[in-house]
Amino acid sequence: MKLIGSLAEILGGIQRVIFPYLEEEIGELTETQKKLLTMLEIIPIAKFVDRWHRIKGRPRRDREMIARAFVAKAVYNIPTTKHLVERINGEKNLRIICGWERKNEVPHESTFSRAFEEFAKSDLPGRIHEAMIKDNLGEEIILHISRDSTSIEGREKPRKKDPEQKSEKMKRKKGRRKKGEEAAKKEPTRMERQLEMTREDMIAELPGACDVGTKKNSKGYKETWIGYKLHIDAADGQIPISCILTSASVHDSQVAIPLAVTTEDRVTNLYDIMDSAYDCPAIRDHSSRMGHVPLIDVNTRRNVGLREELNSEKERFRFCNFKTPEDVRYNNRTNVERVNSRMKDEFGGNTVRVRGNAKVFAHLMFGIIALTADQFIRLIM
Repeated sequence: MKLIGSLAEILGGIQRVIFPYLEEEIGELTETQKKLLTMLEIIPIAKFVDRWHRIKGRPRRDREMIARAFVAKAVYNIPTTKHLVERINGEKNLRIICGWERKNEVPHESTFSRAFEEFAKSDLPGRIHEAMIKDNLGEEIILHISRDSTSIEGREKPRKKDPEQKSEKMKRKKGRRKKGEEAAKKEPTRMERQLEMTREDMIAELPGACDVGTKKNSKGYKETWIGYKLHIDAADGQIPISCILTSASVHDSQVAIPLAVTTEDRVTNLYDIMDSAYDCPAIRDHSSRMGHVPLIDVNTRRNVGLREELNSEKERFRFCNFKTPEDVRYNNRTNVERVNSRMKDEFGGNTVRVRGNAKVFAHLMFGIIALTADQFIRLIM
């Protein structure tokens, strides 16, 4: 594999040359510092940040170092930029890994905030992650892509519903129509419209403001949160391939097609694995037209007949003490659940302190970048 060969060469050079040199110069490195240094060698930050040097006007210094620091913020799971600056000033090894030799070279907290706003507007972490996936997995065949979403709690007021939308719903007539009255023309659903839209238009149409979301947990109880929802496609090996951030109230099925199109542009996969929230003919048909095999858990409220047919098929296999091939492959859906869990617990998903869709997405994508690099390293360790 191209990924294992290239990364093994990079990792070998770091362990043989860079680690001994730094430990001789600045002292012994901790395991977290070694992991961060290895990640930063894999993440192509300089490839994208160097473009700022060609912009006219006042020079934007230290942008590459600040971007490295935000990766460190995700790796160390530091909640705020203020704590990040304090950590860099107080930890010599971390400061040198980010690129600053002396304390007086570290920018002020306000500079970090302005740089982060630039990163968010230009989608810097998203473009870096896309390059990491295409460069390392673009020529590989991925067996399974697992699709799911996770709640992201925000620290801002939820968006209020548009009063015009409420009035339109009130105007709709209920009950049977009168004799001779023509039926109202049914408008196409969002998923039906998505089939004829570009990826950019699909994502732009999805609601992205902070609002209230509700879902059932694994025990069947409803959970409510204020914030957003991060939708992720993950490959075998717990590697996140593509991500989309929406409002918390957006249903998972509304983002399946944009995610599938984004993933298709980056890697080639064979199976699309999704839970019952994605059980919809449009999603199944779209997956099949892309040349994939959709493995979607059946929603009993929508497809009672299909559920009975599948149950009878599984009963025949169980009678012979066998599992269906679909059962075995569907177990790979835990890949995306592990990605969700690690991203939130280890890489800053539970410590969102910024506001607005673009900034929240940038914060999460720095964590996704670090998680992706960490999974790459685990594949060759």
